[in-house]
Amino acid sequence: MIERGARVAVTLDQVADAAGVSKSTASRVLSGSSRVSAQTRRAVQSAAERLGYRPNRIASGLRTRRSNLIGLVITNLVNASFHTITGVLQQRLDECGYQVLLCVTDSDPARERRYLDMLLDHRVDGLIIVGTGANTATVREAAAAGIPVVNLMRSPDDAPGDSVMAGDREGAELAVGHLLGLGHRRIAFIGGPPEVDSGRDRYAGFAAALAAAGLEPDPALCERGPYTVPFGAEAVMRLMASDSPPTALYSANHEATFGTLGALVQLGVRVPEQLSLVCHEEAPWFPYWHPPVTVVDNSARDLGELAAEQLLRRIDSRPDNGGPGPESAGRLIRVGSRLVVRDSTAVPGRPPA
Repeated sequence: MIERGARVAVTLDQVADAAGVSKSTASRVLSGSSRVSAQTRRAVQSAAERLGYRPNRIASGLRTRRSNLIGLVITNLVNASFHTITGVLQQRLDECGYQVLLCVTDSDPARERRYLDMLLDHRVDGLIIVGTGANTATVREAAAAGIPVVNLMRSPDDAPGDSVMAGDREGAELAVGHLLGLGHRRIAFIGGPPEVDSGRDRYAGFAAALAAAGLEPDPALCERGPYTVPFGAEAVMRLMASDSPPTALYSANHEATFGTLGALVQLGVRVPEQLSLVCHEEAPWFPYWHPPVTVVDNSARDLGELAAEQLLRRIDSRPDNGGPGPESAGRLIRVGSRLVVRDSTAVPGRPPA
């Protein structure tokens, strides 16, 4: 006899009947498989919600060796692109029945290692990492255990899995080419460390654009350092204290850009009359800064969408999920950049029209 007020467990068969699908199809939807149509997914999810179906995740995980958890390891949330990417991944993976475990490392390799170990202990079904590059051996351990890996925006040479990368070199060439076209020749560079993909590639694009104009990077105008706000402020102070300061600045270190802008205000530097400014990576408030900031847009939303799509494809290919088995070696997918010209750049010594 069922006691008054006792909760009666709803079965998967009941959900399948209510949605008008087979039990196996209902199971695929509720376990997070993307190999079903959007209409079928909505029907099953609606039926499960209406009936109050609650899957036994522990029992299901033991049976299927799936946790419906995805690990997202990321260096910081100061970076506006990382904010956008995190939101896109959360929404896309949630639609497919996965929960995202967000791990922010603050670029600390020891903390990153602890998070990676925790995610392996939780038997995550997939891993997306914007990493420091210091724990590739642990990432390889995850891949060897059958966990699909997507390296996002950074990809160490020996990293396993797929890589979804921004067009950093292309974007840098666009930025510097724009400044050269306006007539600037003393162009300063604030970038990330050379051991990180974006720091290395953006500097390479900067140097290539100068070389195309018959110029070379001036070491006195190049600041390369950590992805932090204080570094950006300190770099600007040094550059503008020069006896021959730059007429233009390409701020290619996004986190440092927030310090760069504050320092320019503190110094009273008039943009673009005294200094034309291009920043790499869009931020929601750049169009509303005074003046609105010219940027290299690295298509952060597309990066997030592609990372989710690639990870889901790898998960679906696993034999324990009904797939054909492991695919070939990791793929490299690169997303293009575009230049968005606003009022922070102008001909040297002249405000924009």
